[in-house]
Amino acid sequence: MMEIRAAHKEVLPDIMAVLDAAKAIMRASGNSEQWVDGYPSEEVILNDIALGHGFVVVEELWPKCERIVGYFAFIPSPEPTYVRIYDGAWLDDLAPYHVVHRIGSYPEVHGVFRTIMDWCFSRERNIRIDTHRDNHIMQHCILTYGFRYCGIIHLASGDERLAYQKISKV
Repeated sequence: MMEIRAAHKEVLPDIMAVLDAAKAIMRASGNSEQWVDGYPSEEVILNDIALGHGFVVVEELWPKCERIVGYFAFIPSPEPTYVRIYDGAWLDDLAPYHVVHRIGSYPEVHGVFRTIMDWCFSRERNIRIDTHRDNHIMQHCILTYGFRYCGIIHLASGDERLAYQKISKV
């Protein structure tokens, strides 16, 4: 069983281990350009935590024994890099939304993405997310969950990302 909890700086080593595992998954699947040069750094994660945007996915292994198996940031709009979208359009460009960033998990733990998204959609009906063109695993997860491809956004660095949005009916 998995549950979502607010991240705390005391579990930063566990979070960084999860993100290192996620980077290894990316590299093994041919995605060598995303999350490079130390990103996401401890500083980025600590900033998520300080702002109340950082969350961990905790898996119960047996009673009173658990481990952190995932991490993500859940951030309210506006997202500056989402102001301009190219080769497409957002499903709704007026309503408030949340963004999910920095999703990472251990490769042997299944259902983390769905657990994260179920939790996020229980708190917000309008969610946007983006990923690297070479991150085929994340693209599959995003589309399987029902997000719609909307176009291309550019990060502050100028790097492009594929952008998606889902607006739940409930």
